[in-house]
Amino acid sequence: MSVLPTTVSPTDRIVIVGAGVVGAALVDELVLRGATDVTLIDQGPLYATGGSSSHAPGFVFQTNPSRVMSLLAQRTLDKLDGLELDGAPLMDRVGGLEIATTDTQLTELKRRLGFARAWGVPAELVGPERVAELWPGLNTDLILGALHSPTDAAVHSARAVEFQARRAEAGGARVLGLTRVTEVLTGDDRVTGVVVEDAGDTGAGREAPHTIPADVVVTCGGIWGHPLAKAGGLRVPMHPMEHGFAWTGPVPDLPGARPDGTPLRPEEPARPIVRHQGAGIYFREFGDRIGIGAYEHRPLPLDPDDLTDTAHMLATGEHPAKRRFTPEDFAFTREEMGRILPAVKDLDLEDEFNGVFSFTPDGGPMLGPSPHVDGFWCAQAVWVTQSAGVAQVMADWMLTGNPGIDTHELDHTRFDPALLSDGWIRGRAAENYDEVYDVHFPHQSTGVTRGLKTSPFHLRMEQAGAVFAEHNGWERPLWHESNRTLLEDPEFLTRDARVIPGPVEPPTPESVNAPVPVAVPRKDAWGRVNWSPVAATEAWATRNRAALYDMTSLTRILVRGAGATEFLEEQCSNLIDKPVGRTLPVVYSLLLDEAGGVLSDVTVTRLGDEEYMLGVNGAMDVTRLTTRAVGRGAVTVDDITTSTCCLGLWGPRVRDILTPLVEGDISNDGLKYFRGQKMFIAGVPVLIQRVSYVGDLGWEIYTPAAHGLRLWDAVSAAGAVHGLVPAGRLAFNSLRTEKGYVSWGADVTRENTPADAGLDFAVKGADRKPTPFTGQDALAEQPSRGMSLVTFVARLDAGTPEAGSPVRVGDATGWVTGADSGYVTAQTVGTAWVPAEYADPGTALRISRFDRDIDAVIVDGPVDDPAGLRIRR
Repeated sequence: MSVLPTTVSPTDRIVIVGAGVVGAALVDELVLRGATDVTLIDQGPLYATGGSSSHAPGFVFQTNPSRVMSLLAQRTLDKLDGLELDGAPLMDRVGGLEIATTDTQLTELKRRLGFARAWGVPAELVGPERVAELWPGLNTDLILGALHSPTDAAVHSARAVEFQARRAEAGGARVLGLTRVTEVLTGDDRVTGVVVEDAGDTGAGREAPHTIPADVVVTCGGIWGHPLAKAGGLRVPMHPMEHGFAWTGPVPDLPGARPDGTPLRPEEPARPIVRHQGAGIYFREFGDRIGIGAYEHRPLPLDPDDLTDTAHMLATGEHPAKRRFTPEDFAFTREEMGRILPAVKDLDLEDEFNGVFSFTPDGGPMLGPSPHVDGFWCAQAVWVTQSAGVAQVMADWMLTGNPGIDTHELDHTRFDPALLSDGWIRGRAAENYDEVYDVHFPHQSTGVTRGLKTSPFHLRMEQAGAVFAEHNGWERPLWHESNRTLLEDPEFLTRDARVIPGPVEPPTPESVNAPVPVAVPRKDAWGRVNWSPVAATEAWATRNRAALYDMTSLTRILVRGAGATEFLEEQCSNLIDKPVGRTLPVVYSLLLDEAGGVLSDVTVTRLGDEEYMLGVNGAMDVTRLTTRAVGRGAVTVDDITTSTCCLGLWGPRVRDILTPLVEGDISNDGLKYFRGQKMFIAGVPVLIQRVSYVGDLGWEIYTPAAHGLRLWDAVSAAGAVHGLVPAGRLAFNSLRTEKGYVSWGADVTRENTPADAGLDFAVKGADRKPTPFTGQDALAEQPSRGMSLVTFVARLDAGTPEAGSPVRVGDATGWVTGADSGYVTAQTVGTAWVPAEYADPGTALRISRFDRDIDAVIVDGPVDDPAGLRIRR
């Protein structure tokens, strides 16, 4: 049975398992926030406990495509900056240097410079001459340029662990080494304690297993995190992987001293830490030696059950438990290092070994409370880079319920539980290892464990030449090659793709059915990756004829039982309790956190007095609503996604297509906008809803999966004479962007209020919604947080800025949340967060894309059909 996770009291008995960079930082943060009974436990000796923190090279590059991951890295360095242990610094802000040896890598560095500017990380792109000044001895004949980030740092992880654990101990925490947790005890679905045993040498005087009482247990076990999480009923998708690392012998050309002449300790650098991403290499000074890490070798996954203790990390010499260094995997790295840093070419390697780190399917951490055992928390798969920042987030999350940062890419419940086979976890982790230094393009998809989820329409889309991408296990088409013929269709109208952007003439009641031309942009090399001009034809078909979209991957749940209406009124910001008549009410609403941040957006269809279907944003919403329904009597929450399917049928000719097939009234008066009805289409039982995420007339049509193929075939056959085509996600995203519909998780997160995101229309006050909802009081107190989500337009031929591109406006900086080619409006259209004082329509923006600035302007509302005439025709 699921339970609702509750916040932690400062007086609760808290046990943290794992004294690495995360556990030590967390015990410190909890004590700093007033926690009075905290115990930190590790099976290894303090403070080099044997996990990855004991051998991590401590590289902290703050620049990341993810704003959240960048902020966590910045918080880590800000915390540790200036701190010392026994006279030695916890970190050295020597800066970071990411070098490029090819044009492609240099382009990627220009992209990363944009991320740095968006997230407030000082950085500059430098040429070979400056590289030679920053790092004498690098072979600048091979280097085209580099990204220099002067505030990046090398963290001395073992030292940082010891400092934070000692400070917590001085503040009243207990820190126990050589103590292994063998069991987490629970009762009535909540934590009651942990069973521990002596993990030291066997022999006389060994302490017998005993219980430490606990109200809260947090697993920070690093490479041991997967089995530890099982104790809290969690299946956390993370996998230990071996990683080659070695030190050279003393390098004659290294000064072994800081610029002021102060001798370096054996583990300290004076020059910037270096990433050579094109070769999967990172390296830095360790006193008078160079430490080298290798990602350009075959993935080496380990069975988590083989990591039974710390001997494999602590062993020295030829100890049989030590992870064997595999020189064959290091050979390429060795050769490339000799090219890029000739001084090490002929030096012997010393102390080489295969370290072990945890990798996840998407590279993100695994944080948050267990939905199954109250008081059980997880903080796993966290590297030194984000360690102290993660600890701060976890401490706030536990003690206040508000992590203070967007958590959707950190929450361990973000993955569909049905995906989490051992093979999927291992395969995706290995792929993530293999691609950790690769360039990642928009719409890039996984290459492993494909085809886990396919809709009933999959075969038909394959036959239409669909090019698929994976999302949450689902195969979703980007476009269909069969539609390439539309480029030569005599009715295919195009407009000039080179026009200066500006206000678009909206349709009028008289012109709403007039032909709509589209623009087919010419893309640069970057823009052509995972893109096709066929996307423009599918957008054109949607606006002028009709198109079928596979919407099956939208997560759907049924909430029903006595009390379901009251339950949903408490969760949703909009009014849910609307009467059911001949047709069914459909409501767009938000799920908020206690602070008024947007946790998700949902559509709620009332099927009966106490029965609702919700379209939600994935596994986190399913978990969230399931846990909140506990203790609500007969209320149940069931995920029906894979047992059902959904077609999106949109375009001006859809009534002509569906009328001969339907047993029901789908006229404008018979089924109004945002209403639904149960009926039959070609003998198939469906729930049809008049909603449109692409901004055109039509419906989402739901049916049990067993009926899906017949539904597709019947609609396709009826639509053939009307020009109906299958359409993919590229056209879908372009049309919804032009229509001004936000995407939760990209455009808006829990860091934003509804008003700031332009979603306050989905929030009803007490005068219209008698039942209080989560976050209502917080919104009344603080409706805005000072930022605004704005729509901008730019020239179509200027290129499409990606999420994370910096936006300069006035003397402030914002960032793009998403943008796309506007095929219908012949301009680039996107959304960005900017300070509220710069959010007025007409405000000029400068958006960086690689090494060029794009001139853009803020516009008011949707750029296509702002009055919604197409949807309501």
